[in-house]
Amino acid sequence: MSSAKTLTASRSAGALSCPLWLARLLPFIRWWPMVNRNTLRADFMAGLTGAVVVLPQGVAFATIAGMPPEYGLYAGIVPAIVAALWGSSWHLVSGPTTAASIVVFSSLSAFAEPGSIDYVRLALTLTFMVGVLELMMGLARLGTLVNFISHSVVIGFTAGAALLIAGNQIKHFFGLDMPRGLHFHETLLYLFRQFGEINLYVTGVAVLTLLAGLACKRWLPRIPYMITAMVAGSVAAAILNQWLGQDVTGIRTVGALPGGLPPLSAPDFSLDTIKQLAPAALATTLFALTEAVSIARSLGARANQHIDGNQEFIGQGLSNMAGSFFSGYVATGSFNRSGLNFQAGARTPLSAVFAGALLAGVIVLVAPLAAYLPNAAMAAILFLVAWGLIDFHHIHKIIQASREETMILAVTFFATLFLELEFAILAGVILSLVLYINRTSKPKLLPRVPNPASPRREFVTDGTLPECPQLKLLRLDGSLFFGAVNHVAESMRRLTEGHPLQKHLMISATGINFIDVAGAEFLAQEAKRRRAAGGGLYLIRVKPSVLEMLERGGYIEDIGRDRIFTGKTVALSSVIPTLDADVCRGCTTRIFHECAQRPGAAQQAQA
Repeated sequence: MSSAKTLTASRSAGALSCPLWLARLLPFIRWWPMVNRNTLRADFMAGLTGAVVVLPQGVAFATIAGMPPEYGLYAGIVPAIVAALWGSSWHLVSGPTTAASIVVFSSLSAFAEPGSIDYVRLALTLTFMVGVLELMMGLARLGTLVNFISHSVVIGFTAGAALLIAGNQIKHFFGLDMPRGLHFHETLLYLFRQFGEINLYVTGVAVLTLLAGLACKRWLPRIPYMITAMVAGSVAAAILNQWLGQDVTGIRTVGALPGGLPPLSAPDFSLDTIKQLAPAALATTLFALTEAVSIARSLGARANQHIDGNQEFIGQGLSNMAGSFFSGYVATGSFNRSGLNFQAGARTPLSAVFAGALLAGVIVLVAPLAAYLPNAAMAAILFLVAWGLIDFHHIHKIIQASREETMILAVTFFATLFLELEFAILAGVILSLVLYINRTSKPKLLPRVPNPASPRREFVTDGTLPECPQLKLLRLDGSLFFGAVNHVAESMRRLTEGHPLQKHLMISATGINFIDVAGAEFLAQEAKRRRAAGGGLYLIRVKPSVLEMLERGGYIEDIGRDRIFTGKTVALSSVIPTLDADVCRGCTTRIFHECAQRPGAAQQAQA
C-alpha cells in the first residue's frame, strides 16, 4: 500500500474512533493516528526548513505591510500553529504573505502612519476582525463557497502564483536593484534592459545553490535538499566575501534579525475603530479565505487529500484571532511556505506546528546567523519551490480534454500574473460559472427512433433511420429551468417548421433532473399549442421530483394526466391509435410494432 493510501486509511480510522462532536471541536484528533516515528522525522525536517526560509520573508512581508520588521516573524508563529491544529489541510502553512501584506497596507495607510504605534494597533484590530469573520463563516458552514473554485482555476492560479514567486526573486537571483512593486511583465522587461548589469558573483552563488539543491534531491533524497542548498550557498557566499570583499562581490545577506518571543498585544475594540475598519475587514476576509483554501485545495489535490472548507475557515479564523493577541498581523495560507512544506516532504500538519515553534526558537537562538544567509541563496530556493508548484501533468491533461477548461485555466493564469491575486481567482470563478450556465442552458434534444437491426427494436439516435411522419420522439438531456427554456423552445420551433405533420411530440424525460416554474409553464403551453393544432405532448418516465413540481403547481392538469406515461411501450400503445388514419393509410415507414394495427397495414403487407 502506498504511503498516501496508508495515511488516508489511518486518518479515516482515527476519525471513526472518536465522537463526531469531539472531532469537530478538536479536529487534529482526526489525523493524529497518522503520526509515527517516520512522519515525525519528515515533519520536523520540513518544519525546520520552513522556519529558516520564513526569516527573510517575514521581514520583507512586514515591510510591505508597513509594520515593524519583527512583526512579520511574529505572524508566522502562533497563527501557523493554530491554523495547523484547527484546519483541515495536511500541508497548508499560514503566516504573512505578500498579497495579504499589500492588502493590509492599502487598507490602513489612509488611517495612520505606517510603522507607527497607531498603525500597529489598527493592524492588530483588523487581524482580530478578520479572524472573527472567518470563524463566523466557518461556523455558518459557508465553506461550500469554495466549491465554485474549479480544479482548473486552482491549477491556473497555482501556476501563475509560482511564476510570481520566481519573479519576485529575480532581483536577488541576479543581483539587480529593481524598484519595488513591479508587475511580472515589468520585472522581465527590467531584467532584459539591465541584462548587462547582472552581478556574476551573486548569480554564481544563486546558481550554485540551485544546482546543489537539484543534485541533493536527485542523488541524496534522504537529506533535506533545501537546507543542503542553503548551506552550500551560504558557504560559497562567505568564501567569496572573505576572499574578495563584500564591496567587490556585492553579495548581500539577510542580516541579523531581532530576537525574542512574540510579545502580548491588544487590539482596539472601540466602536469607532470597528466601524472604520469594517469594509477593509470584509474585503480582507474574502481574499484571505480564498487564498488559503485555494492553496489547500491545490496541495490537497496533489496529496490525494479531501479539504473541508468549513474547517479551513474555522482554522483560519482562530489563527488570526489568536495572532492578534501575540503581535501578529493578518495571516493566511502562504504559497511560499506551503509549497516549500509540501516539497520538503511534510506528512502531517505537525510540520506547520514545528515550523511555528522552531521559528520562535530560531528567533531567540539563531537569528544572528541569518547574517550569513545570502539573499541569492534564498532566491534559488524559492525558484525550486516555484518550479515544484507548477502542475505540468494536469495542465497537459486539461489542455487535451476540454477547450472550456483550458480557457478557464488560461484566464486565471494570466490574471494572476497581470492582476491582483484576489481578482485573478474571482475572474476564474466567474468564467467557470458563466461557462457552466451557458452549458446547462442548452440541454440536448436527441431524436429517437426504433433500431430495425435490433431484435428488441431498441430506441437509438440515428439520422439515417426513418421517422414516423406524425409522431416525433425526443430525449431531453438536461435541466428545464428558466435559462434553458428559450433554447428548448427554439429547438422545438425548428422541428415544427421542418416537419409540420409531426403534430404529436413524445419526450423521454429521464434526463430531466430539475424543472422550475418557467420550465413547467413551457411544457404546459407546448401541450396546449399542440392540442390546438390537432396533436399532443406526451411525457415518458418522468422523475418523481419533476412530477412533484408539476403536480404542486397544477401544471399536470394543463399537460394532461393521461399524457404522462411510465414507459415507451404503454405510451406508444396509447398514442398511435389517435394518429390521423388517412396519413397512416399512405405511410410506408411504419417503424413501430403498433403500426401493424393501423389502416393500410394489411394492403402494404400483401404488396
